[in-house]
Amino acid sequence: MRGYFKKSIERSKNLILIAVASSLLASAAGFLWGLVKTLVIIFSFVTGYGKDPLDMIALIELMDIFLIATVLFIFAMGMYELFIEDISLPDWLIIRNLHDLKVKLGSVIILVMGIIFLEHLVEWKDPQGTLFFGIAVAVVAASLIAFSYFGGKE
Repeated sequence: MRGYFKKSIERSKNLILIAVASSLLASAAGFLWGLVKTLVIIFSFVTGYGKDPLDMIALIELMDIFLIATVLFIFAMGMYELFIEDISLPDWLIIRNLHDLKVKLGSVIILVMGIIFLEHLVEWKDPQGTLFFGIAVAVVAASLIAFSYFGGKE
C-alpha cells in the first residue's frame, strides 16, 4: 500500500503539465495577437503616411503584448524544467529552483510596468496621476529587485 501511494504521488507531478500547456497556449495566443496588431499598425503607417503621432503609442502597446507573451512562455518553460525534466534552453533561461523562476518573472514584470508607465507618460492626461503612478511603479520595481537580490540568500 505504501509503495502504491508513493508511486501515485510521484506521478502526480505530471499535473504541472496542465499549467505548462495552458501557459504555452496563452503565450502563443499573445504572440499571434502581437503579430496581427503589428500588421494593423504597419497598414496604418502606410495608409496614413506616418503622420499621426499617436501611432507611436501603438508601438509601445505592441511591446507590452510581446512582453506579456514572453512572461507566459518563461513561466511555462520554468515550470516544466522545475517539475518535469531539464530542457535545452539558453543559459539565461535555465531555472534551478522556484526563486530563479520568480526572479526571471519579476524582471520581465518590471519591463512591462516600465512600458505601461511610458504609455501614461506619452499620453500625459493627468500629470499628478502620472507622478503617483510612476512612484508606484518605482516602489514595486524596487521591491522586485530587492527580492531578487536578497530573496535567494540563506
